[in-house]
Amino acid sequence: MPRGGKKYLTKAQIAKRLATIEALILDVDGVLTDDSLFFGPDGFEMKRFNIGDGLNMVLATRAGLEVMIVSNRHSEATASRMRDLKIKHIIQDHGDKHRLLTDYMKKTGLNIDLAKTAFIGNDIMDIPLMKQVGLKIAVADAYPDLIDMVDYVSSKKGGFGAVREVIDLYFKGRGLSPTDFVTK
Repeated sequence: MPRGGKKYLTKAQIAKRLATIEALILDVDGVLTDDSLFFGPDGFEMKRFNIGDGLNMVLATRAGLEVMIVSNRHSEATASRMRDLKIKHIIQDHGDKHRLLTDYMKKTGLNIDLAKTAFIGNDIMDIPLMKQVGLKIAVADAYPDLIDMVDYVSSKKGGFGAVREVIDLYFKGRGLSPTDFVTK
């Protein structure tokens, strides 16, 4: 819950705002996953991703939305999952996520106004980028200081359908259904 009586956008309001975005930026650990990592004795890493989140990411890209991944740590599990989903903008490196994103856009020639983006985050590492985007979203189990600064908090926890919830609202705001893009 917000501290200091902060009011969040309603689902109808967030849907209307999402309809105008050019890109959806997603953190990975704690947003696309449940914030858990599984390591084997040889360092082999595994993560649990939500299938519904992934499906809606694919459908949103088919609808023309740029979906971008920005993570503070490189993970082959993340890279593999994003390749599987055919997500083309994958940024995994140590450092300030805002700087990582702007450096990536300069390097690739991607011209997206951050004021026309939405970002879904969950933790304190997301705060610098969150301050720069037009639409600020946190998952239900996000860090309290992040929750205090966002426009909308999902009803679902990270790794448990929060991304799907937000993308469903994007489709609703555009007067579309995810099913419109299943066979495209």
